[in-house]
Amino acid sequence: MSQKLLRRSLLLAAPALAALAAPALAGPTPAGKDAYLYFITPHNGQKVRSPVLVIFGLRNMGVAPAGVKFPNTGHHHLFVDVTEPLDPNVPIPQDKKHLHFGAGQTQARIELPKGRHTLQLVLGDADHIPFDPPVVSKIIHITVI
Repeated sequence: MSQKLLRRSLLLAAPALAALAAPALAGPTPAGKDAYLYFITPHNGQKVRSPVLVIFGLRNMGVAPAGVKFPNTGHHHLFVDVTEPLDPNVPIPQDKKHLHFGAGQTQARIELPKGRHTLQLVLGDADHIPFDPPVVSKIIHITVI
């Protein structure tokens, strides 16, 4: 193949290759302006019985199932007794302390043992990665009696 033909082929292929690479290079998903994540219930300091009804509140963004890529939408994650800091560059783990609500749920009943617990909401994008800046609630403390 001549150099001229090779160069032309590369020039024609470049946009297609760039389009394929774009998702990998996209970076963090921007948060909605003035997004605010909070607990409707329970309230900080509240004494509750298990299973605990947790209702999630969100302003200035929408909720969609995981995998749905639509501007200013995400899905809820509930952190239970999590002490390590949030890493905004990796998907949110899924385990007993990091509960995923990837179907777009806005409330849940969770089983918790008796005692004091911390809860925090984190909004994840379609790929379970925190937004930029992270959209997180205040940490609340509850006591299961």
